[in-house]
Order: sequence, then structure tokens, then C-alpha cells
Amino acid sequence: MQHLLFELPKPIIFAHRGSSAYAPENTLAAFALAVKQGVPALELDVKLTSDGEVVVIHDPTTRRTCGVNGTIKKMTLSQIKKLDAGSHFDPAFTGEKIPTLQEVFDLVGKKIFINIEITNYTSIFDNLPNKVAELVKKNKLQQWVFFSSFNPIALWKIKHLLPEIPIGFLAEAGKPGRLARSRLFEWLNYQAFHPYYGDVSLDLVRYHHQKKRLVNVYTVNQAETMRSLQQMQVDGLFTDDPILAQQILHPNQ
Repeated sequence: MQHLLFELPKPIIFAHRGSSAYAPENTLAAFALAVKQGVPALELDVKLTSDGEVVVIHDPTTRRTCGVNGTIKKMTLSQIKKLDAGSHFDPAFTGEKIPTLQEVFDLVGKKIFINIEITNYTSIFDNLPNKVAELVKKNKLQQWVFFSSFNPIALWKIKHLLPEIPIGFLAEAGKPGRLARSRLFEWLNYQAFHPYYGDVSLDLVRYHHQKKRLVNVYTVNQAETMRSLQQMQVDGLFTDDPILAQQILHPNQ
């Protein structure tokens, strides 16, 4: 059976960290809103707490989204749950928490396709891929998720744990991503390539299409850029503004 990732209407719109132009990023509110807005897919970021729980947050610290200095990998889940991850965005979201991946699955699992970015970039050999794989299997979401990361070790690990689920290799923007955009990581056998929109060219798209890979581009919030990427035949894009993306890319739906 073909994985659901390859069945989604192209270009696939991924609500980046949920519908994050309209609700605080990586919160249950942002994920629920993406479902309500009819977005086909969302993207979220996962990390491990000090007591081995999988939480959904992008940064290694809580400073930007919670206004409190704390490092996720040094905090317990109960410490993290005391923080407010909503009021920095708008007072209307005061009390919104950093969710666990299980809470996200409980809320929107099988309602929307989920790209899980494995963001163990400050602890690249940790147990995060194993914990995420356990949760996906427990919730029977193998058809409803795929994994991405800038960390090839994390992708290699999770591909061995769940070989039936596609993986997407992320490339950093500009010069730092040059190696990732080269052929050095072909050994990863990834099914999707995720470049920064400023690094996308027709040649890059054609190369990965020849390799039977999807090209999903991050993070695209301007209508003009969306149109130009659609003309280059990219397969998907990550956006903070999925409403705009739907209007531009799928106006008749």
C-alpha cells in the first residue's frame, strides 16, 4: 500500500508548527486550528525532556515561547507543564501549554497528516527517535506521519525502527546547507528533500524527482514565492499561513 504522504494533493500544504500565523506555534490550539481550516498536513517539532517524555517545541529552550529561561532536555515534563506557551502570541491564548506528542495524537491523530521533525540537534545521539517510534506504533499512525530532520543520525535510526514510513532530509539555508544539498547523504535513502525556499532551483527539483523523491520547501509565507515554487513543480511547502497558501495553490478547493 502506498504511503498517505504520496497521496496528498500537490503541492502539499504543511501548516508549519500548526497554523502559526493565527495561533501560538506548536500548541494544541495551532494544531486544532489547522484541522479546522482544512489544511491537509501539519509540521511539528519534538524533543525529549530530562525524564524521557516527548514534547512538542522547536527551540532547545523555553525563552522565546514561554518567556522563562529553561532548557528542555534538563527539565522534567511537570516543570514544562507549568509554563505558559500562549500569551507571548496573544493574551487570548494565555494558559496554552507545551504539549506532549501523545496529546497531539489524541487531539488530531488521523484527522490530519503530520510531519514530525526530530529536533535533537543539541543531543544528536539521544533516545528521541526510539521514543517517537514507540508513540507512532502505539497510536497506529504509521500511515499518518512521516519524519524529517537536519540530523542524519536521527533519520537513520528512525528509518530502521519504522522502515515503512518515509523520511525527509532537511538542508540548512545557504552555505551551511551545501553539503546536505550535495550527493553526500544519498546513503540515507530518504524519500523527500526539504530545502530552504531561497535555495530551490529547477535543477534541484528535477534532480530529486529523477531520484523519485518529493521536494518540500520551507518556510514560505509570501504569495509570489508560493506561485514561483508551484511553477517549479515542488511537491509541498511549509507555511505559517495555510489560509493564504490554500488560496494561492488550491483556489478551487
